[in-house]
Amino acid sequence: MTKYAWVLQVQPGLEQEYERRHAEIWPELLDEIRKAGQRNYTIFRYGLTLIGTFDCDDIERVYSVMRDSKVFAKWGEYNAGVVKGDVNPDTGYPYLLPKVWEFAG
Repeated sequence: MTKYAWVLQVQPGLEQEYERRHAEIWPELLDEIRKAGQRNYTIFRYGLTLIGTFDCDDIERVYSVMRDSKVFAKWGEYNAGVVKGDVNPDTGYPYLLPKVWEFAG
């Protein structure tokens, strides 16, 4: 299992809206996340910065499921005005951050 992370930004003034949408996350989106093999998915917010982390065994499966998912596309459209950031055009997913250090102790 490998840990991954991404970073995006909340549009200024929409922090509470972003949090509200995630408090009411769609069950069908959770099903797609499970189908993709993502586990331990967490999003942190620091000011306007969002940092998402998740574990998975096969990142290509994540890309494949999310790229073909109508639910994921709908979620992206729903949040398009609330978040901004760079999405990798090859994967359709936010650019993943390089791991610098990890303590598994």
